[in-house]
Amino acid sequence: MNMLICEAALNNRQTAVLTVRQMEDVDRLSVAAGVTSYELMANAGAAIAHQIERHWTPRPVVVLCGPGNNGGDGFVTAHVLAEAGWPVRVAMLGSRFSLKDEARHHARRWQGDVEALSPSVLEGAELIVDALFGAGLGRPLEGQALATLAAASEGGVPIIAIDMPSGVMGDTGEAVGAVPAALTITFLCKKPGHLLLPGRDLCGEVIVVDIGTPKAVVDSIAPRIFENSPAVWLASLPGVKTTTDKHSRGHALIFGGYPMTGAARMAARGAARAGAGLTTIAVPEIALSIYAAALDSIMVRPWVTPEDIGHLLNGSRFSAWLIGSGAGVDKETFGHVLAMLASGRPTVLDADAITAFQDEPGVLDRAINGPCVLTPHEGEFRRVFDAAGDKLTRTRAAAFRCGAVVVLKGSDTVIAAPDGTAVINANAPPTLATAGSGDVLSGIILGLLAQGMPAFASAAAGVWLHGEAAAEFGPGLLADDLPNLLPGVLRRLHEVWLPVEATQAHVSVSHSD
Repeated sequence: MNMLICEAALNNRQTAVLTVRQMEDVDRLSVAAGVTSYELMANAGAAIAHQIERHWTPRPVVVLCGPGNNGGDGFVTAHVLAEAGWPVRVAMLGSRFSLKDEARHHARRWQGDVEALSPSVLEGAELIVDALFGAGLGRPLEGQALATLAAASEGGVPIIAIDMPSGVMGDTGEAVGAVPAALTITFLCKKPGHLLLPGRDLCGEVIVVDIGTPKAVVDSIAPRIFENSPAVWLASLPGVKTTTDKHSRGHALIFGGYPMTGAARMAARGAARAGAGLTTIAVPEIALSIYAAALDSIMVRPWVTPEDIGHLLNGSRFSAWLIGSGAGVDKETFGHVLAMLASGRPTVLDADAITAFQDEPGVLDRAINGPCVLTPHEGEFRRVFDAAGDKLTRTRAAAFRCGAVVVLKGSDTVIAAPDGTAVINANAPPTLATAGSGDVLSGIILGLLAQGMPAFASAAAGVWLHGEAAAEFGPGLLADDLPNLLPGVLRRLHEVWLPVEATQAHVSVSHSD
């Protein structure tokens, strides 16, 4: 799978996601480029203080400083707020004299007292700044840090986290003693922990600030992780022209199951609403009347023998296909999947089509030889892939192993390509936890694939559109509602994002599958 990635990689810093190690490299390269570490820390603290002033009026603040650079940022923040007339106190884990380099320099500039960190320092505070550890913490919180943050959370006072709530792992989102922040202020780009659960929920509002990192340094970083956004895939989104006809918009084929017929019907509606010019469901003959009675613009084709299926798959009329929605976990589904993959045409495998290979996952890996998207939930993923590690790591490993785009669904869905590129989605509301929503998602991805959109872009766009549609509906969502919400989302996409895309640089992630 060849990939054209990041034509303007970090021009959209809200989209690119950098690991903790990459951010360390950014700081190192910035210093090499002539920006001192003292300046970077001063800029960081000033930006944090500015955001606090934007969100709150002056009130008593306690800044909790740690023994590293996050603590140095805290000292700068305290100094800037105090100069602006805010009542500020500082408490520290350890001694400010044990700080090193730029952190020690900025700690010396603080003219007030430095109290020992403990829950008692929170008395009278109306805002708390967490500058204890940030994203680089590699162990669970303990001792006074754990006790003080727990007391802060119990007291209900807003917490502002610098970089990352202390106790959230920057690369994984794992929480090891962290408490919820009202606001998290980070630098240059988000990290995976800002988007992956449970870290995302603990961060509150996340604001990314510029601290003067040189553009040359930014350009030298090649991100492989992105927050899902139209900026990632908009350049390859299929359009409709005056010369377009239904055949040029692609023909999507779905294999429908029996007696579970609703899943394939919802997937078909998702494909059609996503723009496929024609959509057909191939069904066992016994189910023909059920499907036909429930569908109007969706065509239904019966099949009786394996030869009927062969004729469908060997013909040229279908541009992409989907199997899994209500298909059943049996040898028949196993065989249909292999026949589809042998064609080399764009294929979406969902639900039962994935689980059918739980005893022979290697067969699935070897069979994938064209554009392919797998859309498992956690249970289905664990049946065919290694479940060890954090969500981002295991999704990327699964995509690499099988040679397909893998969409590991959830509130923090991760989409990964075989080359390691990944997108983390953050717009999906919890109302999507309803029966059939995954079937609609696989249908949306199919509809985009059928129109010629590359596999990775189709998966990322489908997940984002799915989340936007659900967010628009609100409480009481049923999966049946989602397809009819897509036209409104697509209309706004063209009204809001396309004009911006035409005038600004954007992150382009597309594939030649």
